Amino acid sequence: MISDDYLKYLRRRYGMDHDRYEWSILPRRKKVTWPNGARIALWVIPTLEWFPLDMKGQPFKPPGALQTSYPDLRHYTLRDYGNRVGIFRIMQALERHGIRASVAVNAAVALRYPALLEEITSRNWEILGHGLDMDHLHFEGMAGEEELIQRSLQALPKVRGWLSPAKSESSKTLDLLAAAGIEYVCDWVNDDMPYRMHNKLTSMPHPADIDDWQILVNNHHDADEFRDQLVDQFDLLYEEAATQGGRIMAISLHPWVIGQPYRIGALESALAHIMRHPGVWPATGGEILDAWNS
Repeated sequence: MISDDYLKYLRRRYGMDHDRYEWSILPRRKKVTWPNGARIALWVIPTLEWFPLDMKGQPFKPPGALQTSYPDLRHYTLRDYGNRVGIFRIMQALERHGIRASVAVNAAVALRYPALLEEITSRNWEILGHGLDMDHLHFEGMAGEEELIQRSLQALPKVRGWLSPAKSESSKTLDLLAAAGIEYVCDWVNDDMPYRMHNKLTSMPHPADIDDWQILVNNHHDADEFRDQLVDQFDLLYEEAATQGGRIMAISLHPWVIGQPYRIGALESALAHIMRHPGVWPATGGEILDAWNS
């Protein structure tokens, strides 16, 4: 039995229940051509996160949140491992193939570990805004969201892209980001390709499934399965791109997950498989956006 309240939903209508963008299906859109006729734009996005030891977890705990009572040093130090050790294994894996990453950085990481930010900029990686830290999510009804975004961006060099902590937004987040000069966001996971939003932001296809935390931690798969899923994802996109236009192969990484010695080989094997194919263009999110805009 459906309650009367169901029929009173203010946004219930034909089509979508929001007006953020025009609804469309990928097969009917104009084919995309990448530079030099590439079939795949390879976009690698590591995240550098800081999880406060006294996390409140409001309005919910983000992926990777601390779990036990204060002080949860076991999980805190495991997350910190990514910023101290794991990220450098990812750097080495990418450098072997000439891949520049787009790294999403909590402002707290930039402020607490300036040497790590120097390592990123020395490699000419792109930096994305990733909020203040992993205990400051964006949600409906929150106070001070505009200030939170400004504080997050002030700690970083000029950024074009944004990934909200836990992909969490309020109804104001996108407009506040656009007003702050952000060009693309990575929170919406409803497409394989970029699309324009009504406030001139572009949504980029940052994956929720092809994500090391999701596969290895949440789904309890092993490193070989993670490698196989990356390969399967690439193979199908590569096949589609032969007739349907350029595609994006986006890989979301957390250094405290994939940067472990027994796991990094899975990423290296998947990258080797991808890069041995002709027509693969390793690119940052900003480079992909510029090519898509053109």
